[in-house]
Amino acid sequence: MTQAARTLTSCPEDFAIRGSFTIARGSRTVAHVLTVAIFDPALKQTGRGECVPYAHYGETMGGTQDQIASVAAQVAAGASRSDLLDLLPAGAARNGIDAALWDLDFKAARASRSPSPWEGPIGPVRTVRTLSLATPEEMASEATRVAPNFSSLKLKLGGEPGNADIDRVAAVRAAVPDHQLVVDANESWSPDVVELRIEALVPFALSLVEQPVPADQDAILETFKSAIPLCADESFHTTADLDRIAARYDIVNLKLDKTGGLTHALEAKTAASALGLDIMVGCMVGTSLAMAPALILAQGVDLVDLDGPYLLAEDRKPALDLGQDGWIKPRLDFWG
Repeated sequence: MTQAARTLTSCPEDFAIRGSFTIARGSRTVAHVLTVAIFDPALKQTGRGECVPYAHYGETMGGTQDQIASVAAQVAAGASRSDLLDLLPAGAARNGIDAALWDLDFKAARASRSPSPWEGPIGPVRTVRTLSLATPEEMASEATRVAPNFSSLKLKLGGEPGNADIDRVAAVRAAVPDHQLVVDANESWSPDVVELRIEALVPFALSLVEQPVPADQDAILETFKSAIPLCADESFHTTADLDRIAARYDIVNLKLDKTGGLTHALEAKTAASALGLDIMVGCMVGTSLAMAPALILAQGVDLVDLDGPYLLAEDRKPALDLGQDGWIKPRLDFWG
C-alpha cells in the first residue's frame, strides 16, 4: 500500500498589537503573520511554523503563500529541512516551512523514541523589551512602566534632523539609570551624520547601536571606529553576507525570517562566531509560534530580542510561557 503523502498549507492570521508599534519606517496596529502547517498522516501529527512576510524586503502575504505552494509537492514527497535550502531562497516562506518541519521532526523523534533533531539544551532566555518610537517624554514614561519586568530595553529611533534621537535616549536613560539600553535606528541615519550621532550617544552607556545607516550605504562604517558596538540587522540575511558584515559591525542580528529558517540560522550563528562577531537573536512582531524555534537559536547568545508576543494585545492560546520578568520558557506541548 502506498503511504499517504504529507500535506502543506498556509493561512494568514492577524493579531492586534497593544496600542501601536512604530519604527522609523512607519507605524502599525496589527501583526500580519502566516501560519504554516504540515500534516503527516503516518504520524497523525501536524508540524507548525509561523513567518512574517516583510514588505521592506519585497515580500507580500500572497507572494509568500505562492512560494510555499510551489514546493508543496516536494514537501509531500518527504523533502527534509536540508532539501529545503535548495528549494527556496532565504526569506519568510522558507522559514515558515522550516519551522513546521522542525516541529514535525521533534514529534516524529518522540513517537519513534529516536534521537531528537536538536540534542542540546533548550532553556529559558531573557528578552529585551522594545520601546516603540515616540517623543522623548512618551518613551521615558513607557520605560518607567516596563522597567520593573525587563532588565534590558531597546529604543527605536527615528533619524530626524537635529537632536531628536539624542533627546529620546537622554530621557530614557534618566528614567532608567541602571538598565541595559540598546538603540535601533532601522537604517534612518544618513551616512554623513552617523559618526557624530554615535559620539553624542557615548555618555549614555549604550550596549549597542543597531543598523544606524541604510544597508546599501553601510560601507561608511569602515571609515571610522565606533565607540559603541554596532549591530547589523537589515544589512545581514545569510552567511553570504558575513565577510562584509565582519568588516563593518561588531554584532549580527539573526532573525529566522531573514535567514529562511532555523536550519540556516544555526549555520550562520556558527560562522558569525568564527569571525569574532557577537550574536543577537531577534524577531519580527509575531506570536509565540514564531519565537518557539528561535529559542533554540537563542541558547548562549549575547543578546536576545524575542519580545514580539509581549507587544501583542493577545498571543496565541496555548503559547510559550512568557514571564513578566522577560524570561521566555519553551513548552513542548506547544511546539517542538
